[in-house]
Amino acid sequence: MPRVKANGLDIAFDSFGPLDGEAILLIAGLGVQMIRWPDAFCAALAGYGFRVIRFDNRDAGGSIHLDQYAPPDLGPLVAALMAGRRPEVPYTLHDMAADAVGLLDALAIPRAHVVGLSMGGMIAQIMASEHPGRVLSLTSIMSGTGNPALPQAEPDVLAMMMRPAPDPVLDEAGFVAHSLAFARRIAGPAHPVDDGAHRRLVLEEARRAHDPRGARRQLAAMVVAGDRRARLATIALPALVIHGACDPLIPPACGADTAASITGAEFLLVEGMGHHLPASLHRRVADAIVRLARSAGGDQAGACH
Repeated sequence: MPRVKANGLDIAFDSFGPLDGEAILLIAGLGVQMIRWPDAFCAALAGYGFRVIRFDNRDAGGSIHLDQYAPPDLGPLVAALMAGRRPEVPYTLHDMAADAVGLLDALAIPRAHVVGLSMGGMIAQIMASEHPGRVLSLTSIMSGTGNPALPQAEPDVLAMMMRPAPDPVLDEAGFVAHSLAFARRIAGPAHPVDDGAHRRLVLEEARRAHDPRGARRQLAAMVVAGDRRARLATIALPALVIHGACDPLIPPACGADTAASITGAEFLLVEGMGHHLPASLHRRVADAIVRLARSAGGDQAGACH
């Protein structure tokens, strides 16, 4: 797996499609790895003539794991925020956005169509607002603005997310069962989880790098991220917001708020979809990303088919 120095860190990535195609940069979500962007989905985008790049965020997969930093205790973080204080964390989502920009630098890519899912959507939003010269278009999927007035995750979903998973080395069956139960709960009714595919995916992630402490450091960065609406209002790029109508983790009102905060953004609400990008929706989502990319004026991608 290739690795490069990006923002001073070792970042693992791979790519699909022609090296001279316009770049689509895919940013993964909390605690998961670049393989959550499935090969088939990446290949579908690449089939339109784009160079599709996915990468492991810091503290995930084959990228650097910042083990020198203890994972913060989330209770004191939340208490500090509620008291109006900004707590110290190992890094922020702005640092993670700088990693993505650094990856573009390392690959000599001036600008890219940036696509982020969940936490990755938040990072993509920061890229578009803080580094607009590096972004051709923004697609934010299953994400939000940090607006504190919006609905929160359903309580049982939040409890499941925060419950520690069994160690896959010591209890592989328990680890898979834990992950599968959560995946089933957050998937939408019209697009259920493929149990076999999910089992293979999480075991591949565990083989690449199982790091719950790293996921907690990422979560801390999310917790202190704050309200991005003022930053989003400065974005003057083609933007698309995709959200599941049945998302119990980041409710659909969060996607609507994201679209409303970006001038001219398109909002695509997908009925029956939860916090999950199933194979049954790959083509629809890929086509929407490509339409947005074309609207940004790119001319290097191949014809739609």
